[in-house]
Amino acid sequence: MLTSKSHLAKTAHELRTIKLDAKDYVRETCKVIDKKETHIKALIHEDNKHERLIEEVNVLRKRFPDPQKRPPLYGVLVGIKDIINTKGFETKAGSNLPSNLFIGKEASSVTKLKDAGAIILGKTVTTEFAYFEPGKTRNPHNLEHTPGGSSSGSAAAVASGIVPLAIGTQTIGSIIRPAAYCGIVGFKPSFDRISKDGVIPFSVSADHIGIFTQDIDGINLAASVLCDNWQANIQKNKKAVIGAVEGKYLAQANTEIIEFYESKIKQLAEAGYQIKRINPFENIEEINSNHLKMNSSEFSEVHKDWFEKHEVLYRKKTTELIIEGKEVTNKELSVSKKGRYKLREQIENLRQNNNIDVWLSPATTSTAPKGMQTGSPLMNLPWTYAGLPAITIPAGKSRNNLPIGLQITGSFNKDEKMIVFAKNIQDNL
Repeated sequence: MLTSKSHLAKTAHELRTIKLDAKDYVRETCKVIDKKETHIKALIHEDNKHERLIEEVNVLRKRFPDPQKRPPLYGVLVGIKDIINTKGFETKAGSNLPSNLFIGKEASSVTKLKDAGAIILGKTVTTEFAYFEPGKTRNPHNLEHTPGGSSSGSAAAVASGIVPLAIGTQTIGSIIRPAAYCGIVGFKPSFDRISKDGVIPFSVSADHIGIFTQDIDGINLAASVLCDNWQANIQKNKKAVIGAVEGKYLAQANTEIIEFYESKIKQLAEAGYQIKRINPFENIEEINSNHLKMNSSEFSEVHKDWFEKHEVLYRKKTTELIIEGKEVTNKELSVSKKGRYKLREQIENLRQNNNIDVWLSPATTSTAPKGMQTGSPLMNLPWTYAGLPAITIPAGKSRNNLPIGLQITGSFNKDEKMIVFAKNIQDNL
């Protein structure tokens, strides 16, 4: 029986070994959708979904008749953010623009999931073009609050138990933030560790594809399918040396988040972790500004022709970003793009000089805000700008009973080690 805590690794194992019949799994999922989707609104509507999914199970069984030879995600239902081209599904990108503008070859990330035996449940709701204009999705923990953005539907679909796995994107904070708001695990790999072909770009210099699951074991399984050159079974016996981030970056979070963060640092120290307090972002205002300039300029370029023909169909905040991006000079864009590598090098030097294994910081500046605003991505921005791998783990609840997450960041292309350390940290919280 599918539950609201449907874990990817367990579900995948049961489907491969026929402990869970794929058609029963589809039927139970559709019941969950019927029960919850009216309130959560995580999915793009699709007529005759149940019939299509049953037919896809039939095709899958013929393709992989031997349970001993079934691929790792056999029969697993997956949600795909609606800026990622997927064969058989229209791409709208949360916008009112004609969908024929976005027709293209299926993203290789989606094809990898299918080759691993996954079945696409459907498209998940995104903010308009993965920016700040929200869709209709609600936070499963409190329907009056946002699930975050821009990967709102993907996060909410996993958090509500509709799917055990969903794919999103992050250009500032659109994996880590909604995962934290919704009380699940979100993983943003190192820049370009998952190919972005077939994705409507936001900022080509900052876009990442990422993963939502209920737990870290699920992240490991999905990452092994999606990430290039994934190294499984990395063992780390020692406790991580943690770089606890402080300074003006941390001050961007509200009091409750900072107090929660400090309580978790104390808890980890009592559990035997070595904590080193460091301020890696002394110039956080400059980092924030450079990232925004790069994003807005590249976003404006992506939308140049579409905006010229369909300006009236764009919503207010998206329009403002396009106009803002036009004002960025070539020199400013060049400086901003070079700044990514400079920041990455600075962080890495600090890590090596202090023998740090992973960085710890809040995942969000607050808990999920009330209403449809998607929340602030400032806790995620510098890590995304530097292209470093990050994962958020559920770490507790706020005074108003909303999830709070911690963000763990590793070294570039050392995603596997970061995840092992994150699992150990979570086990000690």
